[in-house]
Amino acid sequence: MLIHGFRPRLAAALAATALPLALVFAAPSLAQAPAPAPAAAQAPAGQAPADPVVARVNGKEIRLSDLADAAQGLPAEMRSMPPGMLYPLLLDQLIDRAAIVDLARKRGMDKEPAVARQIARAQDQALQQALIGRDVGPLVNETELRARYDREIAGKPGEEEVHARHILLGSEADAKGVIAELKKGGDFAAIAKARSSDKASGDGDLGFFKKGDMVAEFAEAAFGLKAGQITETPVKTQFGWHVIRVEGRRNAPPPAFEEAYDGLRSKTIQEGVQKVLAEARVGLAVERFNLDGTPRRATDEAQPPPAPARR
Repeated sequence: MLIHGFRPRLAAALAATALPLALVFAAPSLAQAPAPAPAAAQAPAGQAPADPVVARVNGKEIRLSDLADAAQGLPAEMRSMPPGMLYPLLLDQLIDRAAIVDLARKRGMDKEPAVARQIARAQDQALQQALIGRDVGPLVNETELRARYDREIAGKPGEEEVHARHILLGSEADAKGVIAELKKGGDFAAIAKARSSDKASGDGDLGFFKKGDMVAEFAEAAFGLKAGQITETPVKTQFGWHVIRVEGRRNAPPPAFEEAYDGLRSKTIQEGVQKVLAEARVGLAVERFNLDGTPRRATDEAQPPPAPARR
């Protein structure tokens, strides 16, 4: 019963993970640099091969590593199934895929221009993934990231922070009135409770924050004040008009390795990809054309794409 119930869910999962090949350096915020698949080891004479052939479809081999790769694209619940139960079901799916590919080739679909372009793009993307994985992957491990943490973050002063309060008002005139009241000795916390439209902060206390935590206009004003100072003029942001008082300043302690991990990993990947890209561009012959296919001159500006032809 378990297998019968599992088959349709497995088929649905395989359909949902139809092996899309994402271009690994398409965005600076690259999430992962996949490591290349290891080559199959040669087994000693008399022993089973390390990566045996588990099926052939019109001569095309399906190996054990293909099943392992397919399993990685499944939800965790299915990956936890015993291989002896999971792999035969995966093999059925891979045989079906190979059969469909074989039929498509028999019909000459791989020669159709649109399909040929897709195949070429997939091949290019696979090569890009393999190169990035091989060159950048070894840099992204805990030992390397901890060493970078020790060099760049540990033991160094953290980012400057400010502890501030604010009173948010709907007009400049109201904000100027509050500033005048404060200069006469008014209690900042009491006025914030009574008149600020930012009810979430109660008495206006925002705690400590870094410059990048606030909108630019607010941050510039707050970080320009000394402890105990109040803004001389109202500060306008998208939220309204602010009266700001700085309570204190400090350098935040450096983040722990666990807190810095994602940032260090992302930075390491970005730098690794840029290094690969710089090497790839050495001696590269690049010709640029206008979007209509005509030769592009240095004085040409980017042109809007031509309208697609109507069918």
